[in-house]
Amino acid sequence: MGFLSDHVQHVREDLKRKPLDESVLLARAMSTPPPRDFAGALRRERPGVIAEIKRASPSAGEIAEVDPGATAASLEEAGASALSVLTEAHHFDGSLSDLRAARVHASIPILRKDFLVHPAQVMEARAFGADAVLLITACLSPAELREMLDVARDLGVAALVETHSNEDLDKALESDAQILGVNSRDLESLDVDEARALALAARIPSDRTVVFESGISTRAQVERAVEAGAHAILVGESLMRAKNPAAKLRQLRGELAAVTGISAHDTERD
Repeated sequence: MGFLSDHVQHVREDLKRKPLDESVLLARAMSTPPPRDFAGALRRERPGVIAEIKRASPSAGEIAEVDPGATAASLEEAGASALSVLTEAHHFDGSLSDLRAARVHASIPILRKDFLVHPAQVMEARAFGADAVLLITACLSPAELREMLDVARDLGVAALVETHSNEDLDKALESDAQILGVNSRDLESLDVDEARALALAARIPSDRTVVFESGISTRAQVERAVEAGAHAILVGESLMRAKNPAAKLRQLRGELAAVTGISAHDTERD
């Protein structure tokens, strides 16, 4: 098995062994302030930028020490349309506490990025302040994907439905998901193929919101994603590795032609 299959199997086993308390989570979710408009935020300008807060990844190892609250505030000030917060602990060193901290310190919508395979995890995301959740098509059956989308809709939470292959995209389109992500990283092998992802993005109908994910470190890549139909991009590692993440974000948005004080690692991909 590759990374995604192996990890999702463990997630399912953990949830079976220690089920989440749906009644408690639902009560907490319903008592939180109303969700912020994630879909609208991605459409306000082109491209919108989902700035990702993460400390590590299975492909890159340790990336940076991050104060999620302060980083969230800084990235919002630099022009991020929304934030993505990794909450997976074993491979990304994230937590739901990071999500809550970002929620407290930023007013833009926040996406919970994790490996979600059960509706209770969507409730959990809302209970901790998420305005949107990531649903990875490759690790969900069509029936599971529809159920997760239904729960998200009932809670007022947006769903970014991630794809990597034509098969994934067909499944996502059939589910009637409105926000579709195209990940240039194969989550099984962890290899990046930008050309394949650009071709996939070009297949998505114009009435859906398209997010191009992973491997973005230059303005030229942002422009190629927009040309392929992306309304927004999701950027993580190149921001977190930068000595000045806010300046790096402004560079990717096209506000700065060049940025000083950025580490040499910024040419590496998410």
